[in-house]
Amino acid sequence: MKFETREDIEAPIDYAFSQISDFAVLERSLQRRGADVERTIDKTPPAPGIVWDTAFDLRGKRRHLRLEMICYEPPTLMRFAATSKSLDCDVEVELVSLSRGRTRMALAADLKPRTISARLMVQSLKLARTNVTKRFEIRTATFARDLEDRYLRRA
Repeated sequence: MKFETREDIEAPIDYAFSQISDFAVLERSLQRRGADVERTIDKTPPAPGIVWDTAFDLRGKRRHLRLEMICYEPPTLMRFAATSKSLDCDVEVELVSLSRGRTRMALAADLKPRTISARLMVQSLKLARTNVTKRFEIRTATFARDLEDRYLRRA
């Protein structure tokens, strides 16, 4: 099952990419929301092969997820592979410069179940696709607006 959304950001592509790839800030943001995030393999500067082990609560259960960056091409593309016991997910963040001060961010997540229970969960997501897609788009839009606000405060 694939989720896709696009958001236009009022900020240059280099700034947008630098904010999206500021992993320390993103890790702290997830931790404030109750997730455990540990970077188990680190690379400086960022490069493919960075790995995070995460744990978070979802639907009343503690879920564990391993996230690995598999592609890092500044300032346009990042790809991640997420794996858990029952589900795989490929995530792609692509940026396209629309003008000097405007960037389009495309975000795609492709869920692939590995177990029967995961297939049932993905099937229930398909039944609620409209609501799930709307929440995905709202969170992406909120992230884009926050990025724009940081850019405008900086300028």
